[in-house]
Amino acid sequence: MAAVIAAAGLIQPDASATGHAGPAAAPASGPQAAAPDPAAVTYPLDCKGLPTAVTATAQGDLDGDGRPETVVAVRCDAGSGTPPHTIYVLAQDKAPGSAPRVVATLLEAGKRQTATELTVRDGVVTASLLGYSSPQVPRYSPDVKQLAKWRWSGGKFRQELTNSDARSV
Repeated sequence: MAAVIAAAGLIQPDASATGHAGPAAAPASGPQAAAPDPAAVTYPLDCKGLPTAVTATAQGDLDGDGRPETVVAVRCDAGSGTPPHTIYVLAQDKAPGSAPRVVATLLEAGKRQTATELTVRDGVVTASLLGYSSPQVPRYSPDVKQLAKWRWSGGKFRQELTNSDARSV
């Protein structure tokens, strides 16, 4: 959790924005910036030598600076099984030619959940997550479905809501 908070501190609203630090803020002028390219990032996910796979992306202005961020669901590309996902937020520096970078981790692989849907709407990141109620549940049959939401607030991402129902999915 401390890593999420520390990494989230790297995203700061742009001082040249209209002064409103919410998703409705717009840049003072100029063309809309492109969202960070998920293929141009090296993810801090330990895959023990295996490659990573980006399985879902969503874009939107999460911190109200008028520049879009990209949210990505990433897992190890194991070739079989269902490796858990990590959900990262990517940002692009304003300097021309700068590479996109990971600025926050919303979901860690250690939670052993799989993201089936990922959206950004009105500054809110929403993910449908599949997981397991106990270690005895077979990894091919998740029995917990959650709807998780995160919003940039007070200089960090805060998880707003998690609905859970333990049932076969």
